[in-house]
Amino acid sequence: MERHSAQHIRNIGIFAHVDAGKTTTTERILYHSGRIRSLGSVDAGTAQTDFLEVERSRGISVRAAAARFAWEGVTVNLVDTPGHVDFLSEVERSLRVMDGAVLVVSAVEGVQAQTEFIWHALRERQIPTLLYVNKIDRIGADPLGVLKQIRRLLSPLAVPVQAPAGVEDAFAGPVSLLAADGGGELAEAGAAGSDGAAALLEAADYLQLLEETVAERDEALLLQYLEAGSLPKEELDRLLPELTRGGELFPVLFGASNKGLGVAPLMHAMVMLLPPPAAEDAGPVSGVVFRIERDPAMGRVAYVRLYGGVIRNRDSVLNVTQGTWEKVTQIRKIDGQKAEDVGVLAAGDIAAVCGWNQARIGDIVGCADLVPGETRLAVPLLTVQVRWASEAEYPAVVAALQELADEDPLLDLQWLQEQRELHLKVMGPIQIEVLTHVLNSRYGLTADFGQPSVIYKETPAQAGEGFIAYTMPKPCWAILRFLIEPAERGSGLSYRSVARSERLLDSYQNEVARRVPEALQQGLFGWEVTDLKVTLLEGEHHVWHTHPLDFAVATPMGIMDGLLRTGVKLLEPMLSFRLSVPEESGGKVMNELVQMRGEFDSPVVRGERMEIEGTLPVATSLEFPARFGSLTKGRGVLSTFFAGYRECPPDVQAERTRRGVNPLDQSKYILSVRRALTGN
Repeated sequence: MERHSAQHIRNIGIFAHVDAGKTTTTERILYHSGRIRSLGSVDAGTAQTDFLEVERSRGISVRAAAARFAWEGVTVNLVDTPGHVDFLSEVERSLRVMDGAVLVVSAVEGVQAQTEFIWHALRERQIPTLLYVNKIDRIGADPLGVLKQIRRLLSPLAVPVQAPAGVEDAFAGPVSLLAADGGGELAEAGAAGSDGAAALLEAADYLQLLEETVAERDEALLLQYLEAGSLPKEELDRLLPELTRGGELFPVLFGASNKGLGVAPLMHAMVMLLPPPAAEDAGPVSGVVFRIERDPAMGRVAYVRLYGGVIRNRDSVLNVTQGTWEKVTQIRKIDGQKAEDVGVLAAGDIAAVCGWNQARIGDIVGCADLVPGETRLAVPLLTVQVRWASEAEYPAVVAALQELADEDPLLDLQWLQEQRELHLKVMGPIQIEVLTHVLNSRYGLTADFGQPSVIYKETPAQAGEGFIAYTMPKPCWAILRFLIEPAERGSGLSYRSVARSERLLDSYQNEVARRVPEALQQGLFGWEVTDLKVTLLEGEHHVWHTHPLDFAVATPMGIMDGLLRTGVKLLEPMLSFRLSVPEESGGKVMNELVQMRGEFDSPVVRGERMEIEGTLPVATSLEFPARFGSLTKGRGVLSTFFAGYRECPPDVQAERTRRGVNPLDQSKYILSVRRALTGN
């Protein structure tokens, strides 16, 4: 495959709420570009980027899939991401390595829960974005209404660069509002009789919205617009790429992907309006692993986005995160189920690297200088216990789930050896169904998942100190004193040391710093402890008696002693919600919200519908989406987003079985750990 300069590459993610037509759009793009010869179908299970058996059988995307096509002299790496909230971790990892995005919105359902969530993530990362309003051929499509909703709920800087000609069965494609596009697929709309004249009349409203918004971005343009009443199309053509790439405008396009209408103009916008990658070919290697897969022949395959330097077959590359060197055996460009050995990965590009058997998702390779930080979107709120069909299968189940956890670290596999229990963190019930299916189809294993339970957290109730003098049984010597303080909600853990180096060597202080986050994984009730500041006030080692791992043993005991003194508050996960229901259903819905300990603002009545916004505990609302449908006779719309953790009411109690020996039982804990250290 010909190697392209970074200027002729685009790394674009395609995102949407489930069922907005994202995978169908991707399929049409690949077909239109000539990358695939025949069209697949999501419903028929033949879509190019839905290659897992579970995706084909369910008709939904559960894994991000890479595709690659050429258009107008530009090579596009297109990543088709899942639309269901249960697979948000795939979206999160894709966002980190994208330079541009296409957000697909249904012309029938409009802006939905996942649409808003992804939009906020795109804005947080300042990723230039196109909005593509799909399904305009469907009954109930309302492109102008959806455009107004996009501008109200997402951004007033969303501007149409096309107008739809017709709607529902009469939709004939988009009319371009720009000179350079030559009128798009309906360049001859003005000569197409009454339908064409109506399309152009409606296009004038869209054009006015575009011109007004562009004019407001520049004082000279605004004066020109006020004087002339319009802007030259050549001026719009010139400004649009710059404003889009700078995040000052978000172009809106229209289409019906299942019929191929609007797809070619969308592809043109992708290569003309979205930016090329920032890349430093001549610099040192700098990249990130954003996905892990397993290949039957090549073993572990690491998907890498490279920001600097060049990697070739047989190169040895430093994994900065793990401090190891690994050799590249093959570099592949992936197209759905197809793979091509290209031998080289240059800055700005994406490829699959074989041979890195120790690589994990999020690992930085080469150096970290050019790699952007992570955006945390996916927060697993539920935990489930895994049970296996027979005792003989349990080693295979553990191994299979460990492999799946490598591919999705948020599963956070936890094996309670003493209880012989296996636990996973999950996003929701659809993910559990998919895991069951994958275990069976990929590994031939039958596993049962228990009832999901909510993941709580703990936080210190007040400030206090923890102390440990680990000096018996000899040889050992580790003395530590911590200050533990509550911190702002959502702040996580903040750690620092003010201990003097002459009393506690820096190497020992570093060991304590490494062990504090581990010690806080289980608090007094067995949940992770968060939103706190931990300060190492003082410590002491002994010249003769201190063992290098004494502080690894002492730190959890000192931390737990501190938590016992401060006491802890239980925190529960919350959802923010927005719902719209027929006015006659409002009373029943509000009563349900109160029963679930929901808090909400005064309802707003728009037309004959009532809109309510507020917050709900996850624990009380697990079954609410199912009940909501019957409460509103299928006419309600519900959007929910994770809204962080909040202190539980006093009557809510939740305790989790502790893994391993509690460090508060110091004698038993020391014996347990020292047996492990000596190999007994």
